[in-house]
Amino acid sequence: MEILDCTLRDGGNVVGKGFSAEMTRLIMTGLVENGVKTIEYGHPSGIGGNKKGGDVSPLTDIEYLEVGRPFFARGEIGMFSQPSLTSDEDVEHAASMGLAFLRVGTNAGDAATAEKLIGRIVSSGMRARFSLMKAYILPPDKLANEAKRVESYGASGVTIMDSAGYMFPDQARSYAEALSGALKIPVGIHSHNNMGLCVANALSAAEGGACSIDAGLMGMARSVGNIPTEVMVAALQRLGRAKEIDLYGLLAFIDGKLAPRMNEFDYRTAISPLELILGYSGCHSSFLKTFQVVAGEKKIDLYRLISEVSKIDMKSPSKDLMESVAQNLR
Repeated sequence: MEILDCTLRDGGNVVGKGFSAEMTRLIMTGLVENGVKTIEYGHPSGIGGNKKGGDVSPLTDIEYLEVGRPFFARGEIGMFSQPSLTSDEDVEHAASMGLAFLRVGTNAGDAATAEKLIGRIVSSGMRARFSLMKAYILPPDKLANEAKRVESYGASGVTIMDSAGYMFPDQARSYAEALSGALKIPVGIHSHNNMGLCVANALSAAEGGACSIDAGLMGMARSVGNIPTEVMVAALQRLGRAKEIDLYGLLAFIDGKLAPRMNEFDYRTAISPLELILGYSGCHSSFLKTFQVVAGEKKIDLYRLISEVSKIDMKSPSKDLMESVAQNLR
């Protein structure tokens, strides 16, 4: 299962219209060093977004490409793109600097407007991913037909975008089934959390054949937010998937570096790493104080201790058990 992290693109909406160079480097480093290596970044509206006027990012597209360039060999790094914003010159610059993909987005029903842009991206040597925004405005069979059109243009993958957080899990699965059954290229899901169903929708879409999930660290994205990357990874690892990602490393990065910086923007996640670990491991919060005491005394990572002890006893873990497990972890 691919995690396509959009923190540095969609998440840029929570700080204005994109991250600074320093924050881009920080977040890119935290992702790739912990195994999240498919990343979309840059202006939230996509390459060429600064042309809109008013929605100007801290950096130009060229500056974003320069900042991201050292990471291009460490993962599959790309940018978003819209037919109304992206010029031939934009595509040429991105390709010449080694960007891996541009993900073209149009509203469902408007894919025909992207044919030329997809062709330009493919001929440049980059991958052309595609996003069907506001996917819910078409029924699954018609969206599948739209996706087949995109596939014929040369797109290498199609994402179902639940842009308003409208779908229920059964709908997400139906859309994923329809598209994965009609296409030879991979299908992805992008879920917003307006009804609190984004993770459930992604899991249902995966059951329906989706093999790529958009997410953002700490849930960062436009409106109420997107699937939190760390929550999605935890859920997938509970199911035996996404093991290539270092969940504990990702949580340490959020706790130690990202969350303190996001406090400057008055942004906080709804699900903290600590609360996530309690759910991930099945640990009741009433045991937390004892875990914290033992982790502090033994100088052991609290999250790993909670997880390992809970594998042995979720019901009523004793301090003796915690200390024994802590000793083994050391």
